[in-house]
Amino acid sequence: MAMKYKIDIIAALKEAGYNTSRIRKEKIMGEAMLQKIRSGQMVSWAILETICDLLDCQPGDLIEYVKEAPVQEMGE
Repeated sequence: MAMKYKIDIIAALKEAGYNTSRIRKEKIMGEAMLQKIRSGQMVSWAILETICDLLDCQPGDLIEYVKEAPVQEMGE
């Protein structure tokens, strides 16, 4: 995947006062989205928007594009 998180989102949310229990209790996002974030998988733009709102940041503060090396075919 060419997109990756620049920061530990769960740790940043916790530092801002949003531990996972509070996030679930207040229905900010579900456990499935928290698991995706923990495992480094990208979430929807709506969830990124929510995270940016909670952390008062821009999407570029959270994610970055990493160019992947081209795959070489056998025999090259």
